[in-house]
Amino acid sequence: MANESHGDIRAVTAAEHWEHFNKAWVALKSYTYLGKTTPYLDRGATREMMPLRHDMRNSTGGVMAAPLCLLSPEPWWRDDECVPAPVTMTYDIIDPAYDVKRLETLRSVISIGRQMGFSRSRIVDADNHDRVIALSTGSGVSLGDVPPGFEAPNNPVNDMDDSPDLPQLRDVFGIERTADGVLEIAKVVPEISSPHAALHIGPINIALEAAATDALIAACGHDRLQVEHWSVVLVKPGFVGPFRATAAVVGVNQSTGRYVLEASMIDVGTNGRAIATAQASFRAISAR
Repeated sequence: MANESHGDIRAVTAAEHWEHFNKAWVALKSYTYLGKTTPYLDRGATREMMPLRHDMRNSTGGVMAAPLCLLSPEPWWRDDECVPAPVTMTYDIIDPAYDVKRLETLRSVISIGRQMGFSRSRIVDADNHDRVIALSTGSGVSLGDVPPGFEAPNNPVNDMDDSPDLPQLRDVFGIERTADGVLEIAKVVPEISSPHAALHIGPINIALEAAATDALIAACGHDRLQVEHWSVVLVKPGFVGPFRATAAVVGVNQSTGRYVLEASMIDVGTNGRAIATAQASFRAISAR
């Protein structure tokens, strides 16, 4: 399976670096489709915010995990500082945000070194910063230095109207079910590629959460479920494809209605190498 991204930014010359980044960043829809604004990297953006639409909510109206991963990717190590690659991303959701219209990330950089970075954030109601929806934290590595001369791209986000008829994120990001029932992303294309040509964290998290949700529905017989914890480890970059996501319920507490899951994504084109794993907890809730 061929990689159809714009190529690896680490393979271009210093003079070509920012032209390549601009092209890759604008093509990537992980952030723009969800309407996320990214200060420093998007021209004119001053707040790190994202609307909370129907396609970012579960069947009862609570927030899903994958949109939080895109609103608040960890660590907060920007592409104008290095070529970043996340390693760990963890989210604890304390408020399903039923009536919240827009979320905002409040950042706290813990440590940025030459090769590793660590940060944490509070995800809040953009209109009421005292209302904390979730906490996130994570770590990452630098894949290389960047040259001077960065200028924020003109990268307008999607400002579509909210509607219950919006397609599911799994469909928008090309996640399909194979004949044997596994969720799969066929290959890396510019719309889902990082600047270094690997499958982006957006489709990775969307596919892993979709697999986890499907496994939960099969196990408990309904979809009234709210994610409360989501932790992902990015093991290896995914360059080839197809990429397959699977999940299994590994523990149930009947008294609290909580389920814990393990999920994985592999790159079939590199002999089934693991590229990401996730651990999650969900809680069964009453119909609203």
